[in-house]
Formats: sequence, structure tokens, C-alpha cells
Amino acid sequence: MTTLIGTMILVIGLPAWAGITYVGLVRARRGNELPQPDPPRAPRTPAKKAAWVAGLAYVAGGVLHLYGMSYLPFLFPEDACWFNAGHMAVPDSSSALPVSLVCAGEEIVPWWVNAGLLVFAVTAVTATVTSVVLALRQRADRRRTGG
Repeated sequence: MTTLIGTMILVIGLPAWAGITYVGLVRARRGNELPQPDPPRAPRTPAKKAAWVAGLAYVAGGVLHLYGMSYLPFLFPEDACWFNAGHMAVPDSSSALPVSLVCAGEEIVPWWVNAGLLVFAVTAVTATVTSVVLALRQRADRRRTGG
């Protein structure tokens, strides 16, 4: 019970106290005025949006690949089959790309891991190429108009 109370204090009380203190310090610094909102920023260009999509796809693909690699044997190959399939034996085959682990003739890695890797790879490459093309077009348009 003590641990629960301490956790609640850390999770709820500490951030609330920090927020109240921060707002109080800001108001004191500005003569008891509320902080003004930031001015609106320029909208993102399509090239930047495509670059963000590409970056997200690269990161998500890397995370999914790490998840798929967690099925593969590293130090003790017989443990990979034991923990994943309940069969104490050395894997028949394993590979990192496509992510595959075969124990006793059965594929252990879920089917959606490699399908997801393919989707993220195609998305990342397509978004990267799109971002570059849009950035080059935007630069050419600016030079043509003189701005």
C-alpha cells in the first residue's frame, strides 16, 4: 500500500506541482500576466510531410525488425526452439532477412512480421523519393519566380 501511495504521489502529485510552479514563475517574470501563445508558424511543405512519413516508416520498420529478431537464436540455438515452439532441438534454419526461424519443420516467426517489413520498406523508400522530388520542384519554382 505504501508503494502504491508513493507511486501515485510521483505520477500525479509531482507533475502537478511542477506545472503549478512553472506557471507561477512565468507569471512572476511577466508581471502576473499569462504567457502569450506563440505566433502561428508557416504551414509545412509537402516535402517536409513526406520526409516525416519516411522517417516514421524507417523507425517503425527498425522496431518491427528488432521484434522479429527476438525470435532468432543467438547464444544458445536450442533455446530458441524451446522458448518459441516448446521443442528442445537446434533450429532447422534461421535468417535475419526475411526474418525466419524453422523448428521441426514449422515456421515460428509470425507471418505479419515480414509482411510489415515489406510495407514499411516500400513506404519509406517511396516517401523518401517523393520528398526529394517535391523539394527539388519547390526549389525550381522559387528560382523561376525569383523568390
